[in-house]
Amino acid sequence: MINVYLDDMRPCPRGFVAARSAEECLLLLSANEVNVLSLDFELGFREPNGLAVVQGIIASGKYPKQVYVHSSSLMGRAQMVSDLRAANPQGVTIHDGPMPAAVLEAAAAKDTGHA
Repeated sequence: MINVYLDDMRPCPRGFVAARSAEECLLLLSANEVNVLSLDFELGFREPNGLAVVQGIIASGKYPKQVYVHSSSLMGRAQMVSDLRAANPQGVTIHDGPMPAAVLEAAAAKDTGHA
């Protein structure tokens, strides 16, 4: 099981696999069981955004165990959280905001250096 961090600019936290585009994130989600997914909205000029990832997750029905939406885009973050909550996935926790220190520390503690 992996943790995925979608962001085109911010550094990827230890214990997470970096996804720098929506396409890369969706590939990681389709090929792996994901524990924690942290999403950004803006992913570059004329590039698919985090909402495209949310729509892909909903369409596939393959959800991570926890989703954090860390985007600084208030409208983008609100739309992603709203769409995920409307899908009402069983057993998935959706967080409107960035990961707390405890989540980051737990992921880093489990990091074997191979991710």
